[in-house]
Amino acid sequence: MVRLDANSTQFVSEQVPDEIKLPTNLYSDEPPLETDFHRDQIDLLIRLLKYWWQDRSDFYISGNLTVYYNQQQLKNRDFRGPDVFVVLGAEKRDRRSWTIWEEGGKYPNVVIELLSSSTATVDKGKKKDLYQDVWRVPDYFWFHPETLEFAGFHLVDGRYAAIASTEAGWLWSEQLELYLGIHERQLRWFSAEGQLIPLPEEQAQQAEARERQAKEQAQQAEVRERQRSEQLAAILRSQGIDPDQLPE
Repeated sequence: MVRLDANSTQFVSEQVPDEIKLPTNLYSDEPPLETDFHRDQIDLLIRLLKYWWQDRSDFYISGNLTVYYNQQQLKNRDFRGPDVFVVLGAEKRDRRSWTIWEEGGKYPNVVIELLSSSTATVDKGKKKDLYQDVWRVPDYFWFHPETLEFAGFHLVDGRYAAIASTEAGWLWSEQLELYLGIHERQLRWFSAEGQLIPLPEEQAQQAEARERQAKEQAQQAEVRERQRSEQLAAILRSQGIDPDQLPE
C-alpha cells in the first residue's frame, strides 16, 4: 500500500502484492466549471505562469484536474481537483491527472480555489482542512471571480496562517516568489518587484505602444528643430543676412 509519512509531505511506498497495487495513468474526473468567469480565470492564471516561466522545466501547473492521493479516495470516489494548482520540482509535461503515487509522492505547493455560491463552504472548510492536514499545501488561496473576495494562507507549524496583504491588496506566495493580486477584476500574478506579469499579447501591445511613443517623440523633436531653424533664419533676414548664403 501507500501511506503518508508523519514527518513528510510525500508518500512512502511499501511492498504490496501486484493484484492490489494502485492504478496508474488515471483520467481526470472533474465536473464542468460553473461559469465563464471561472473558466477564464483558470485559463488566465495558467497561461500567465507558463509564459513567465517558459524557460523553466521544473514545474507543473494545471486546473480543474483531479489529484488522486489514496486508495480509499478512489474507492469512495471522493476526489479533489483544485481549480488551479502548482507543483514545483515536477516534470513540465501534459498529464491526464495528477496521481500522487506516480509523481514521487509530490503534492501541490500552491493551490488556488475559485469560490462560488455552491462551493464556498467546501472551499473554506473541508478543502482547506484537507490542504492543511493531509496534503500540507504550503500556500492556499481563494478568490471569487464575481464578488472579488480574496484571501490567502501559508502553512506555519502545520496550521494555516492568513497572509498579510500589501497596500495594493496583493498576497505573497513564498513558494512561487510571486504576488497574487486583483487587476481589472481578475486575479493576476505580479513579480517580486511589483511588475504585472503580462500575457504574450499584452507584452506585444506594450512593445507596440513603446515603439509608437518613441516614433511620436522623434517626430516632435524633428518639428521643434525645424521651427528653431525657421526662427533663426527669420532673425538673420531681419538683419539683412541671407541664411542661405552662410557657410556650412
